Amino acid sequence: MKRKDVKSLCPINFTLEIFGDPWSLLIVRDMATLGKKTFSDFMDSEEHIGTSVLAERLAHLEKKGIIAKKPDEVDKRKTIYTLTLDGIRTLPILYEIAAWGLRTSPNPKATAAWFKSTKLKREVVLMAWRRALYTNSSFFIGPNSVVEQLGL
Repeated sequence: MKRKDVKSLCPINFTLEIFGDPWSLLIVRDMATLGKKTFSDFMDSEEHIGTSVLAERLAHLEKKGIIAKKPDEVDKRKTIYTLTLDGIRTLPILYEIAAWGLRTSPNPKATAAWFKSTKLKREVVLMAWRRALYTNSSFFIGPNSVVEQLGL
C-alpha cells in the first residue's frame, strides 16, 4: 500500500510521489501519444498492465488532478479518461524521457515520426503536441495530431 504522507516538500519528491511508478507515466504516455481514453484501451497496451493495477493508477492520477473521467456519451457504461491541464503540462517530461531513451537504449523501438520529431526544435514539437491534445487528438492519432501538423 502506498504511503499517505509525503517524504519532503522538495519539488522532485512531489513529482515522484505522483509518477514514482512506471504505470502512471505509461498511462499518460498512452493518452498523449496514442489517444487512449478507455479502460480497455489501456488494457491493450503492450506492457500488459493488470486490471487491478490499472484501476488503482487511474484513480490515483484522477485524485492528483492529472486525468479526469466522465461517462461515455454513446455508451454510459463506459468511462472516458482525458488529460487535465496539469496532465498536459507533463508533456515536457514525457518528451525528455523519450528523447533520453532514444539516445541511451541499445534497441529503441520508435516510429519514424518520433525519430523525425527529435530533429525539430523541442518547443515546436511540444506546442504542436499541446494543440493536438486540446483538440482531442494525440501525437500520432487524430486529425490534428503532431504527425499531421508537422508533416512527420
